[in-house]
Amino acid sequence: MNQTSTSIGVDIIEIRRIERAVSRWQDAFLKRVYSQAELDYCRSMYPSLAARFAAKEAVIKTLGRGGSGFSWLEIEILPGPNDAPYVKLSGRARRKAEELGLTELSISLSHCQEYAVAFSVGHAE
Repeated sequence: MNQTSTSIGVDIIEIRRIERAVSRWQDAFLKRVYSQAELDYCRSMYPSLAARFAAKEAVIKTLGRGGSGFSWLEIEILPGPNDAPYVKLSGRARRKAEELGLTELSISLSHCQEYAVAFSVGHAE
């Protein structure tokens, strides 16, 4: 019998927290947390930046790391076909996913006026 396993992660953030961080630290914050491709896609859209921040946190939880061991830049949330988001891992985050046998990471993002939320699912076979 072929057995599969699933790992999940979820995160929610106030969009205002990202606005304040960008206002206070500007490019230093943006370049520490977001790749150039992410910034090119959503630089001035705070809800999209917040959703990607929540997504990175959700992916970290999916990988079973309590926020330690990975650089923010090792987890990218990029637009795919029809702008549906997808996860691109590199460095230690990618090695951890391989170690866990995760063959795919699915991500869902959403936001409203005040909050952004992300849900991540890692699939292993």
